[in-house]
Amino acid sequence: MPRPIRVAIIGAGPAGIYAADALMKSDVGQDPGVSIDLFERLPAPFGLIRYGVAPDHPRIKGIISALHQVLDKPQIRLFGNVGYPGDLGLDELHRFYDAVIFSTGADADRDLMIPGAELDGSHGAADFVSWYDGHPDVPRDWPLDARKVAVLGVGNVALDVARILAKTADELLPTEIPPNVHQGLAANKAVEVHVFGRRGPAQAKFSPMELRELDHSPNIEVIVDPEDIEYDDGSIATRRGNKQADMVAATLEKWAIRDVGDRPHRLFLHFFESPVEILGEDGKVVGLRTERMELDGTGNVKGTGRFRDWDVQAAYRAVGYRSAELPKLPFDTLSGTVPHEAGRVVEAGAHLASTYVTGWIKRGPVGLIGHTKGDANETVACLVEDYRNDRLRSAETPGEDAVVAFLASRKIAYTTWEGWHRLDAYERSLGEREGRERVKVVERRIMLRTSSAEAAPGEDESTV
Repeated sequence: MPRPIRVAIIGAGPAGIYAADALMKSDVGQDPGVSIDLFERLPAPFGLIRYGVAPDHPRIKGIISALHQVLDKPQIRLFGNVGYPGDLGLDELHRFYDAVIFSTGADADRDLMIPGAELDGSHGAADFVSWYDGHPDVPRDWPLDARKVAVLGVGNVALDVARILAKTADELLPTEIPPNVHQGLAANKAVEVHVFGRRGPAQAKFSPMELRELDHSPNIEVIVDPEDIEYDDGSIATRRGNKQADMVAATLEKWAIRDVGDRPHRLFLHFFESPVEILGEDGKVVGLRTERMELDGTGNVKGTGRFRDWDVQAAYRAVGYRSAELPKLPFDTLSGTVPHEAGRVVEAGAHLASTYVTGWIKRGPVGLIGHTKGDANETVACLVEDYRNDRLRSAETPGEDAVVAFLASRKIAYTTWEGWHRLDAYERSLGEREGRERVKVVERRIMLRTSSAEAAPGEDESTV
């Protein structure tokens, strides 16, 4: 009787977990069966959901409940705090597994190639998101001394950054934010946040619900200039063919015609303003220069040659994420993805045997979390086809104990699914004391200690 297929998945975010689910539901998941090990460089699973979604979005974080059901399956093991390639390289993976799927996502900022991007006070949105989401590998403090702030970009990440900057710390206190984030936001001096997009309202990449949530805060006055509500034939066609774009534009129109209220913090949404330079003095941000754009009839824009300087003391670049290069795998630096054909990694025109990708490392950091399900299904279908056609490299030592012994030989302190349940319970207990659902633990060493079966309840709680 053939043994189960041994599969390693590198990255335990939604993309990797969806791939595991697709594998278990495939025909080979039943016969001969699959044995899946998920490797995650952080001590806790869930990737983007835990460290990329704003804390005041509990609805999106509810996706974790569905991911939990997948990781509860007996065919899956979790190895947290194990990084590729430092702890486990490609050669070792192919020694222990018949197939390897990379789902490492994207957590770095895409470059914004304008003068001044390097100034003190010019921040990448991804770095700020990691800070307020309590990522264990970023500094615990964040400079929030600017009274007027620019956010460059018109996607959901830009909205998240702008909303967090414009809200008060106490508004966010009921969420899972750790103490250091609450303390930092309590000292935030921002009273004006300006969001800039180079195109028009019909081309904004906001989700309708995310956009409307801006106006729910009792402390944020959302302001749209009526002169920015403009459409050409291409924009009208976009609205007619895209329900979400139409809903976004309709919301912006409503805000543009209403009277400006008196909420203490103002959040401006600017369109047709293309950032051309972040202005600086003595190495620090003192302003932003934009060029006014105009529609060209197709929904695209062209420059007018008219420029404006904005008084801001900080700028957040929310122009997209970028994946990190994976050693020993080909990498397209232009797209920030691993070259592939339907999920099969391609190098020098040939498929790299038993090696696959899914999620943002496969298609780039675009789309919503749920879109990674389609990626996973396509990739897993290729893996199954390769198994059926005897194209997988059979593992040299496929026994489930082999990789455990290897990690032990390298003295790698890894976390497990059972360890996540302990960490989850501990974070919830911290939250219960404050009337919150949970308080997120930040320090890696405390995450590791709490996840351990030998952890003492409440240990080191004062340093989370």
